Amino acid sequence: MEATPTVDEVSRAADDIVTAFSNTDTEAYFAHFAEDATFIFHPEARRFDSRKEYEDTWASWIDDGWSVVECRSSSPLIQTFPGGAVFSHTVDTTVSTTSGMESYRERESIVFRRRDDGRLLAIHEHLSTVPEEPDATEEVTS
Repeated sequence: MEATPTVDEVSRAADDIVTAFSNTDTEAYFAHFAEDATFIFHPEARRFDSRKEYEDTWASWIDDGWSVVECRSSSPLIQTFPGGAVFSHTVDTTVSTTSGMESYRERESIVFRRRDDGRLLAIHEHLSTVPEEPDATEEVTS
């Protein structure tokens, strides 16, 4: 049976991804993903079926003047299982584009797999929107 990663190992692996993303550090960021990793991002029209597909899109964003200004992780949940883990959290991101600054809040899940060398590598990343909470003064009807 494959070894189950510890919560601390998963937390460090996720922190490394968030830190690299926060710094728009392309090399460090993609080093944490398997070549066959898949990515689903709500603003994108399609799923990226490999790290290379996402890297190419990332490079086009950079060429267009995109960079991350800030990225903060909150409300983490770590679920471990033999050979891997799921990390989910809320992420608040601010990016700079040629149009100016944009900030948004998303939910993100990252699935990790333990490699033969013991390292945790992300094999799937999924971003989704966070629904707005109804105004407490609004009456809810069914």
